[in-house]
Amino acid sequence: VEIVESGGGVVQAVGSLRLSCTGPGSTFAGSAMAWVRQAPGKEREGISCINWRGETATYGDSVKERHIISRDDERNTIYLQMDDLKPEDTAMYYCAALRTPDCNPSRITEESIWSWGQGTKVTVSS
Repeated sequence: VEIVESGGGVVQAVGSLRLSCTGPGSTFAGSAMAWVRQAPGKEREGISCINWRGETATYGDSVKERHIISRDDERNTIYLQMDDLKPEDTAMYYCAALRTPDCNPSRITEESIWSWGQGTKVTVSS
């Protein structure tokens, strides 16, 4: 299944970006969805996820109160609104479809992901 992320770019600190993630058909139905990022030289980090109904969103401490994840299953699209961006948010951001209906971003592993995209790059300058 092809998942495509978009919306990355270069932004100054305290700026905002909105990432999007789309897939074909009902790709995301029944799956929790997550955003995972990987900064240069660092391990992959699960930062946010939303359960299959869109009722519960959870965030890692590094992005809490600055990012908002949402989903529109009619459009088969997942969003990540990122505000108050910091240089440490610089990373490649990936959208991931999880094997479970619920999720915790700190417990996302490669084994828990059934599909993800090629990523979109976010660069935050100071």
